[in-house]
Amino acid sequence: MELNDKVIAITGGARGLGLAMARYLGNKGALLALLDIEQGALDDAVASLEAAGVKAQGFVANVADETSVTAAFSAIKGSLGPVSGLVNNAGITRDGLLVKARDGVVEKTMSLSSWQQVIDVNLTGVFLCTREAASQMIEAGQPGVIVNISSISRAGNMGQSNYTAAKAGVAAMSVTWAKELARYKIRVGAVAPGFIATEMTAGMKPEMLDKIKSGIPMRDLGRPEDIASSVAFIFDNDYFTGRVIECDGGLRI
Repeated sequence: MELNDKVIAITGGARGLGLAMARYLGNKGALLALLDIEQGALDDAVASLEAAGVKAQGFVANVADETSVTAAFSAIKGSLGPVSGLVNNAGITRDGLLVKARDGVVEKTMSLSSWQQVIDVNLTGVFLCTREAASQMIEAGQPGVIVNISSISRAGNMGQSNYTAAKAGVAAMSVTWAKELARYKIRVGAVAPGFIATEMTAGMKPEMLDKIKSGIPMRDLGRPEDIASSVAFIFDNDYFTGRVIECDGGLRI
């Protein structure tokens, strides 16, 4: 897809990986619709992008809430026109063991709220946003691209029952939607990042970071730009659909 002046929506677009993707795609000429839950963060992100010559607007949305998602995509269409692309990047973690026990006594379990919050944002949010974006693409009669952000954890990772379930679901839905939407000239792909240098990893203890890096064949964390370029590849390659790009430095969990 030629990105020049195409409306591309990015969820969780005000910071971290989302903002890196926005900057990367914006430099290719895309007109960006950033969705995030905080107006202040959106304002800062839009200002930083515009200062760099990237065209962007912010839209407040809670991706886990159907009414909020519907309203946000309606606002995008009204302000910028129907979307040609979507990056489902918004996500949260609520890590914890399914059951934690000592000497045969259960001390703690993962709460239903911790499970549900992650499923609502990381899985249901992807469903809701994709449904709205695909509907706009079809009604506009234009080709489109949807990129879902999965994770290396989709293969299973200790302490992340909720997150791994959601990210595995995201990968599977990407294949399903690629098959369903191809007739409308809509391509769907996914990127599964490994450990990336973000605000979250920056807050980790140095010894923990060193341990993580030692297990990665490339011996370092990935950069947000590495994920952004993987997303851009899916937009650029008109024969890519229904597959997951693993960008993880060779790490396998």
